[in-house]
Order: sequence, then C-alpha cells, then structure tokens
Amino acid sequence: MNQVHVVAAIFVRDGEILATRRAEHKAAAGFWEFPGGKVEHGEVPQDALAREILEELGVSIKVGDLVDDSTTETEHGLIRLACYLVEETSAWPTLSSDHDLFKWMSRDAIGSLEWAAPDLPAVAKLWANWPQD
Repeated sequence: MNQVHVVAAIFVRDGEILATRRAEHKAAAGFWEFPGGKVEHGEVPQDALAREILEELGVSIKVGDLVDDSTTETEHGLIRLACYLVEETSAWPTLSSDHDLFKWMSRDAIGSLEWAAPDLPAVAKLWANWPQD
C-alpha cells in the first residue's frame, strides 16, 4: 500500500488552535484538519511545511517542536502525518482553494469538530497536553 508523507501546522494564539475545513472539491471534504501538505522527494519535513503554509495560506512561519508523527490507513492509502507547532511571522491573508473555512478553537471546542482521520492522533495529544502561548 502506498504511503504519503504529509506535514501539518499547529498554530497557537491566545490559548486557541487554528483548525481548517477541507473544501468540497478535495479528498476528505468537510472534515477539519491542521493546514499543511505533502513532503516532496528529498525535502526536509520542516521545509515542506513552511513551503506548504506559504502556498496554502500565504503566511510565513517558523517551525517549532514536533507534536505528533503517526501513520493512518485511509481509503486513499497510508498517510504519515507529522504535526509541528508553528509561529506565524507574517500577517494572515485569505483562504486558499484547499479550505473553505478556518476557525480559532479552544480546547473544549476542538472535540466538537469532525476531524480527518490522519489528524486524530495529534488532536488527542493536544487535548491531553494543551499548548500554551
């Protein structure tokens, strides 16, 4: 079974975490996720994350600590998702075509969202170890 290596950003601001919803034309449409994307061949995961966030959200970031690195089996194959704490170093623009909504969520609110399966291990770790600004 094919495995895709994906990276995602966990933004923390004022005790809340950024969640993004997959757009209707994307795989896992309507599910919530941490923004990010695929690691290209030969690319360092942290560099891939900075590139993907700049492409998707138009935001420059500083990549911090690894929160979770898990592999999940989906209908599209295996997805290895590495989630990192990040800090934005530029202003926020509008959404990309990958997402149709984003929300800053409190610890209690993240449990109310329907998360994409690959993001669930990171959500569980965040719930147990809620990050501080």
